Amino acid sequence: MSDAAWVALSLIRGIGGRTISALVDVFGSPEAVLNATPRQLQAIKGVGPAICAAIKAINLAATLEDLLRWQAAGISVIAWDDVEYPPALRNLHDAPPTLFIKGNWPVNLSRAVAIVGTRTPSPDALKSAQDVSHACIQAGVPVVSGLALGIDTAAHKEAVIVPDAVTVAVLGSGLLTIYPPENRELAAAVMRHGALICEVRPDSRVSTTGLVARNRIISGLSQALVVVQTDADGGALHAARFAKAQGRPVYFVDNPLGNPAAQRGIDILRAEGAKPIPMNVNDLSWL
Repeated sequence: MSDAAWVALSLIRGIGGRTISALVDVFGSPEAVLNATPRQLQAIKGVGPAICAAIKAINLAATLEDLLRWQAAGISVIAWDDVEYPPALRNLHDAPPTLFIKGNWPVNLSRAVAIVGTRTPSPDALKSAQDVSHACIQAGVPVVSGLALGIDTAAHKEAVIVPDAVTVAVLGSGLLTIYPPENRELAAAVMRHGALICEVRPDSRVSTTGLVARNRIISGLSQALVVVQTDADGGALHAARFAKAQGRPVYFVDNPLGNPAAQRGIDILRAEGAKPIPMNVNDLSWL
């Protein structure tokens, strides 16, 4: 169980692990940060009036009660500097200061591949997502996705039918408010094969901000990202751009059949330098 003061700090919007660590380095502990004066706090790079006010408003007793409640619900809380925090994610400049995790953790994600795409795939795209996920799992490569309807669901479902497969779902909602609700049963299966992960309070409702932000975690946990069909403003494009900024290779399934409108994002990815995976998805030479 992580330090309650660290968790309380990490839940402040706009603060990151490096800023919290800088505060702790100066004041000696997360608790000491809470006791610092506004002037002392704002002397630290990255701490402006809004973050300072949020720090001074922290109710540590309430956070501790929340932590105990979340722990009783089977949720682990892992801080940025804990040994169980995924190393690939920690190295990002905007790594979440705290991860909330439910399921079988830790898992080895050193070779993980993220599979993302539209919520309204064509039958061909759905089959492609299943094939890519199956190929990864058969090669012992964990599959990371976002539990959304469509491509994400197909990728996770293909993984959970294999007994020893590993899959991880990154949520844009809290772990106690599974979104979409239609995937609660799938979420339970994912937890048996890996874990559910989020950076927001476990009781948080889904939000557009949360859905977009979780894409950087999906890509950050993975060594590569595969997009299977997406339209020109799809969330998968956010994941692809986060992956590119993180230095992860981005691939796409070049399958124009089915729903042309839902494939327009692939043309954007191609123009931005993403590469098609081989027509034979069982060929994992691109990994």
